[in-house]
Amino acid sequence: MRFVDEINLRIIAGNGGDGAVAFHREKYRPKGGPAGGDGGRGGDVIFVADENIGTLIDLRYRHQITGENGQNGQGRDCYGKSGSDTIIRVPVGTAIYDSDEDALLADLTTHGQRFVGAAGGRGGLGNIHFATPANQAPRQFTEGTQGQTRNVRLELRLLADVGLVGLPSVGKSSIIAAISAARPKIADYPFTTLVPNLGVVKMDVDSHFVVADIPGLIEGASQGVGLGIRFLKHIQRTALLVYVLALDATLENDLRDDFDVLRRELKAFDPELANRAKLVVLNKSDLAETRDLAPGLEAYFAEMGIGFCCVSAATRDGMDRLKQIMAHQVATAADEDEDEAETEIETETETEAETKAETE
Repeated sequence: MRFVDEINLRIIAGNGGDGAVAFHREKYRPKGGPAGGDGGRGGDVIFVADENIGTLIDLRYRHQITGENGQNGQGRDCYGKSGSDTIIRVPVGTAIYDSDEDALLADLTTHGQRFVGAAGGRGGLGNIHFATPANQAPRQFTEGTQGQTRNVRLELRLLADVGLVGLPSVGKSSIIAAISAARPKIADYPFTTLVPNLGVVKMDVDSHFVVADIPGLIEGASQGVGLGIRFLKHIQRTALLVYVLALDATLENDLRDDFDVLRRELKAFDPELANRAKLVVLNKSDLAETRDLAPGLEAYFAEMGIGFCCVSAATRDGMDRLKQIMAHQVATAADEDEDEAETEIETETETEAETKAETE
């Protein structure tokens, strides 16, 4: 299945039906009065997150989606039928933006989460609502309102705890294949990874985390060089960024420079990523040249306060230690998030209490 992670849609909710003007015409009710019913409500356009969907490809060629119109009111006090809602199922992790204002409308991060993208119009009132003692045969009614129209952009951002970033051919796909059940395409040429890959790393029965392998970055990616930074949105939710470094075929690349290139490109995409928890992984420890460089690089990154791990995806050397480090950092980040959330709740509660005391 082709991986599609961004599309544009025009969504149009259903219009409300008009109210009716009618009167009772029954044989034994010569002055039966008004009998025009209300129009039905227009159908909403609703987005629903579905964990069984992994791509936006089903919406790729649906440029416009509409809700059903409500029916007009009828005589004999009959109300028009409301239009059916239109359900759009999207992958969990889909962010919905207003294209015209470039504003985030909703971020669907849990299965079953719903968002009304466009609200249906209200049904109009029939003449039964306008009867008064002075006007017992009203001919007034109201028209139904139009449904809401929006231009939206859907962006799928994978829900991963760890994001692997690196230059092409450093072994990111090999690492994710070594630590999880994922089987990404692996080959000996640049840009093997053309779309993000997800892998679930199981530590024990009750403990696991998700790793995302992002297509390789090169210098100038933020200006569109190579594959650009199109897929970097998939690591914006991660708790830990893993910078994968490796010597190239010439054995002449400076790994410190490679790290700086990656960091600059991430910062150019989203400055907040520069502050994300980091881990540097040096791959290809089965090479003597890599083992010679490892102690110096470990000391260099230790001075920067960044963790370091040397592994070999080919021989699986160091993979158990890598998984343990990842799991620990993911758990630490989760605990910090919980503490921040509790602090925010306590602060809001204290503020509300102070406001109430001042009012009294």
